[in-house]
Amino acid sequence: MIDNYLLEELATFAQTGTLAETAKQLNVTQPTVTRGMQKLEDALNVRLFDRQPNRIALTATGELTANEAAQLLAAQTQFVTKVQNFDRQQHEGTIGATIPGPLLMLHALKSQLPSHTRVNAELQSADNLVALLDSNAFTLIFTNQEISTPTVESRFIGTENLAVNLDQFMYQANQTSVSFNDLKGLSFVVLGAIGPWRDIIQKAIPDATFMYQAEQEAMKQLTTYANFPYFTSNLSMLDPGFRQQLKEDDRVNLPITDESAHMPIYASYLKTEKRRVATVIQMMGAQWPQ
Repeated sequence: MIDNYLLEELATFAQTGTLAETAKQLNVTQPTVTRGMQKLEDALNVRLFDRQPNRIALTATGELTANEAAQLLAAQTQFVTKVQNFDRQQHEGTIGATIPGPLLMLHALKSQLPSHTRVNAELQSADNLVALLDSNAFTLIFTNQEISTPTVESRFIGTENLAVNLDQFMYQANQTSVSFNDLKGLSFVVLGAIGPWRDIIQKAIPDATFMYQAEQEAMKQLTTYANFPYFTSNLSMLDPGFRQQLKEDDRVNLPITDESAHMPIYASYLKTEKRRVATVIQMMGAQWPQ
């Protein structure tokens, strides 16, 4: 059995190219690394290094071994993480989302969620959803993507419908609805963490300016003392802060008619967890606002 620290030293040397930098990164002495590399060669009974005066480099075998070592270390890390996540999920379920709307709904329904349910308020990247579920990092993820793999499936929950809040004296406010093109050239105040909605509005509204705000309170201040338009959706009313803001606001709330302003929302989960997540999915679907 080859010790992990020897594999780590070799993989690090392949990245840094020197014993000194390898030792520095691993927080050990250079002689320790030198002895470790010799021990690894002895254990494998192969020559991993080409040693010259004042120079050491990997042989072709050494390069192959370093690559295999890196993959093995990564697999071991993934193994530990998956086991630990699985064990944690036996005691608590973790729910996440790639878009903020479902998180607003989950917050509103938190008293009705099953016990030991944790909602991660940070938006997840849409690029690695299957990995997050396969690794047991999450039990359930809400996203605008329908996923179908050998291990993961999705269920449609509802549609998030985008609307815009316009100053009552703007000519567009006299309409019953607007298109993205009707909003051409306007400047909007927008919350920064809105997931895929960000790309949609930036691509769909010609010549528009978007002033992204990291905090909802900053956005509220701007919209209170200036007449910039801002976006809401059918899920925004679930947030007490937005609900109060809309109540006090004299802007006109208009639905946006474009197809891309109506985002389907799916609940994605491991097929093996289908029964476990059924309660939350049914609750969300039954109370989804129109």
